[in-house]
Amino acid sequence: MNSKILDELESQIGEARRSISSDGYPMSIGELTNLYRDKELLIRPEFQRLFRWSETQKSRLIESLLLGIPLPSIFVSQTETGTWELVDGLQRVSTILELQGELLDINGNKLPKLNLKRTKYIPALEGREWEHELSSKSLSAAQRLDIKRSKIDVKIIKRGSSPEAKFDLFQRLNSYGSNLTAQETRSALLVAVSGDFFSWLEELAVYPSFVQSVGLSDRLIEERFDLELVVRFLVLHNRPKEKITLTSLRDFSSVLDDESVKLASRHPSDAAELSRAFKTTFDYISDNGGEKIFRKWDEGRGEYKGAFLGTAFEVFALGIGYHVANGTVYKSDLLSLSKAFWNRPEMVGGFATGRSTERRLVQFVPMGREFLSDA
Repeated sequence: MNSKILDELESQIGEARRSISSDGYPMSIGELTNLYRDKELLIRPEFQRLFRWSETQKSRLIESLLLGIPLPSIFVSQTETGTWELVDGLQRVSTILELQGELLDINGNKLPKLNLKRTKYIPALEGREWEHELSSKSLSAAQRLDIKRSKIDVKIIKRGSSPEAKFDLFQRLNSYGSNLTAQETRSALLVAVSGDFFSWLEELAVYPSFVQSVGLSDRLIEERFDLELVVRFLVLHNRPKEKITLTSLRDFSSVLDDESVKLASRHPSDAAELSRAFKTTFDYISDNGGEKIFRKWDEGRGEYKGAFLGTAFEVFALGIGYHVANGTVYKSDLLSLSKAFWNRPEMVGGFATGRSTERRLVQFVPMGREFLSDA
């Protein structure tokens, strides 16, 4: 291989290694619990929204500890003050803390102790707790010591590592067999970059006009699709036309990751203007059709039907947002516009069948800006 190419390869490897510095060693569950109790191990409240293990999954983890089965490593990020912030291993660590009655909720109050369920190898775990006045409902002192003395490998991302490297590490760790949605993973990554930015996103996601207008199901909200829509709006509503192409939007989920990290890094410098565009847009939609605007108009039946549609969001929310951001005049009477949109020849039939997200965005984002323009 050409020496110049080898030198370039070594240079890139060395630069990437310098961007993230790590260490690691085994630690007992008891030591880890003490760190959490002393506030030297932090689990950000925003992360707890991702803690969704079932009681059975939690019980299986405790079963593994009692059987002496090693647990996978957890990753922590060292903050500037020297404390550790949990980056990966939320479910495992939270379950262990909940078992002992040490896990705090987002308000700082202790959650009830975990009530265990029967498991494959230890069915007698059913109804047991960490400690109970009735011996038939309690783990024994010896069993509690076994758990507290169990070791877990802790990988430490040292302070001084770049935020981008931490972001990328979390993303990679959570791509291996994870059940998190793309937005749930993105949320955790954004917390690592700026907790204040993520809290601001959460405030936009519960803005009444937005909630009323999109009318999402409980399942979609649980999966944080509401938050993804907020991110989509912020990233796309005023995106330059030359950056709405198949090339620039390739792997759209990664585009949202990268662009939201940039927003988080700049926060709060442009928060006021972004909030104005977002709230003005959804106030207008809420007052002029609400959730109907994001559903499909059935001309034959004379009614709106179905659930929220991303296509309508791209045309109307992003279209209005563009004109709000640029101070240009946009058309009123959204309900009439919505009906006219769904009667367009290209919207009849399977308008989105077999189409990628990127192709849909390239067509409908510019269409919305033009369709809503009153110039």
